Amino acid sequence: MKDFPDIPPVWALAAAVSSWILAVFIPVFHVQIPILVSILTIGSGFAIAGWSAIWFLRKKTTIEPRHVPTSLIVEGPFRINRNPIYTGMALVLLGFAFWLGAISAIVPVLIFPVVITRRFIKDEEAQLGKVFGNAADEYFAKSRRW
Repeated sequence: MKDFPDIPPVWALAAAVSSWILAVFIPVFHVQIPILVSILTIGSGFAIAGWSAIWFLRKKTTIEPRHVPTSLIVEGPFRINRNPIYTGMALVLLGFAFWLGAISAIVPVLIFPVVITRRFIKDEEAQLGKVFGNAADEYFAKSRRW
């Protein structure tokens, strides 16, 4: 991991810590969300990210951002969403914010996709376009970024 600490899981951890700090020190408004909702949201996020990671192994391509891909993954969760691992991370963050129960804890969750898009996704899409050309363009036209 040559780019450590500038990698998506570190950004997700920073968002989670920020959510916790905001919930504890600036709770703004407290809401009681059933713990089951939090657990299901977190579990869904991990499941989507894990399912997506398996496709990187199956296609024998790199999962690390800023590395040149050797395969264009369009199957599994990638049929619906071009970035299901990042979407999974966002769901985990959302579930954690639900568990914290403060509206202010949602702010980092809303900022996370913007940061990830700017820091990683746009470059990844450009790299896919460069490596896979028209196949990547067709995939982008059929799938959503988030």
